[in-house]
Amino acid sequence: MYIALTGSENNKDVYIYHSFRKENGKSSSRIYKKLGKYNTLLEQFDGDRDKMMAWAREQADKETKLYKEATGKISVEFSKAACIPMNERRSFNVGYLFLQELCTQLRIDKICRTIKERHKYKYNLQAILTDLVYARILSPSSKLASYDYCQTLLEPPKYSLQDVYRSLSVIAEESDFIQSELYKNSNFLYPRNNRILYYDCTNYYFEIEEESDSKRYGKSKENRPNPIVTMGLFMDADGIPLAFDVYPGNQNEQTTLKPLESKILQDFNCSEFIYCSDSGLGSAANRRFNSLGNRAYIITHSLKKMKKEDREIALNPTQFRKVGSTKFIDLRTLDETDEEVYNTVYYKEVPVVTGNMDETLIVTYSPKYKAYQRRIRDRQIEHAEKIINTPGRKRKGKNQNDPMRFVKKTSVTPDGEIANKQVYNIDEEQIQKEEMYDGFYAVITNLEGDVSEIIRINKQRWEIEENFRIMKTEFEARPVYVRREERIKAHFMTCYISLLLYRLLEKKLGDAYTVSQILGTLRSMQMTLLNTASGYIPSYTRTELTDSLHKTFGFRTDYEFITKASMRTIIKETKQIKSKKS
Repeated sequence: MYIALTGSENNKDVYIYHSFRKENGKSSSRIYKKLGKYNTLLEQFDGDRDKMMAWAREQADKETKLYKEATGKISVEFSKAACIPMNERRSFNVGYLFLQELCTQLRIDKICRTIKERHKYKYNLQAILTDLVYARILSPSSKLASYDYCQTLLEPPKYSLQDVYRSLSVIAEESDFIQSELYKNSNFLYPRNNRILYYDCTNYYFEIEEESDSKRYGKSKENRPNPIVTMGLFMDADGIPLAFDVYPGNQNEQTTLKPLESKILQDFNCSEFIYCSDSGLGSAANRRFNSLGNRAYIITHSLKKMKKEDREIALNPTQFRKVGSTKFIDLRTLDETDEEVYNTVYYKEVPVVTGNMDETLIVTYSPKYKAYQRRIRDRQIEHAEKIINTPGRKRKGKNQNDPMRFVKKTSVTPDGEIANKQVYNIDEEQIQKEEMYDGFYAVITNLEGDVSEIIRINKQRWEIEENFRIMKTEFEARPVYVRREERIKAHFMTCYISLLLYRLLEKKLGDAYTVSQILGTLRSMQMTLLNTASGYIPSYTRTELTDSLHKTFGFRTDYEFITKASMRTIIKETKQIKSKKS
């Protein structure tokens, strides 16, 4: 490496240049490091150019030495006769380093320092909280198993298992503060789009039978006969979680909205947004609450539950329009075999007055959605026919998608007498009832304007369902193993932070990979320690995704050999706040 001065006479820069040979054999050079402005450096050496240049050449020599240490060949001696030391760990996960950098940028250390000012404890809350999150993402399990897993990280815990359990009450108590601070700090990583907020609820079960506190019997989303708790979750327009809370399993989901939304209005500085949810969370009271101030709402609306006269107006095939057109269309005239028609969405607007609220019901019709619903139903009818033809007692249908809803039981003769045996048939009347709704969908809103934008906003609701799926399936948030109320809240706090980290990581990678690809890669990124005196070698497969991770975060763990000193430098860098890159 050598020193070069570039620029005009009054605006020179001092650079370290690196000489190298191209693939074609020709020599070339490139900028390796900028030392500073020539005039500024010259002032530091009292105008003595020779001293300044001597210092610059020393820096070039140092960088040359470091470069050779980092890129030179190494040799490690092994003995065929020597066994590895007893109980010495040789394999470590490095996937957590990318998560650690995200935690650093979220200022979790600062959040924990603020919390410590309000509590009396001696353990390292930041280390415990972040380790619980890493374990939830990389190897989801119980708190005990998570503590054991963290021993496989490059930085094993310096706290005890008892410290983990003690910290849970603090994490639970500070849940609202942690959420609001994470929301504010997440803007350093990715500008939050809070113009639209989506809300939904799900529930998580416990493998117990006795109710207590918030663990109550309620309508389980998974039809399990266990006590449950309910989680309400807000996410922003980009699918990134915003806030959550936990409620008793038997509480009406409609009543969970206002307390959590009030926290967002107060603590998150969000006051102008469009609230979007499904019909189960769109009661008149919730719609009225979201018509206050500068808020609005878009909520799915059940056509089946509408009053008969209102439903007939909504499903009347006349006065529909193609999105972007003012021309009225009668749906009965459509040739749904035409590809353009098949892929087009048609809509009609129906004014609705609910108390003192003026609303608009937007009914959409899609031939493609109609075909999809019929395919699903045909498979369910086929399943129902198999059930009928299978000997044995027939069970009752448990939900609206159960094939048994198409099975009709006849227990009397046409004359009204009690039959000798029960007869099961396909219920054609039930099929016809469902067919009348094929292709139709409705939302109710107090917004006026672009219908296509309203439809687009509502379509994004699938992302909040995916958030729940990630927590339940990928992060194994259920069944819940902890029992105390504060520990339950802390458990979901770590699941929530894990989801936030994952979504932010997904955005940093440009939404280019699936959840299974990202999590599978992070979980597989293991390093093998050759011996305590040398360093590490990667024992994972280098892929396009690992390259993307390294490029995005600015460090690499895929060199053939990494010294222990180099690894310590990488770890240190993941704990430093980085300036925002353009």
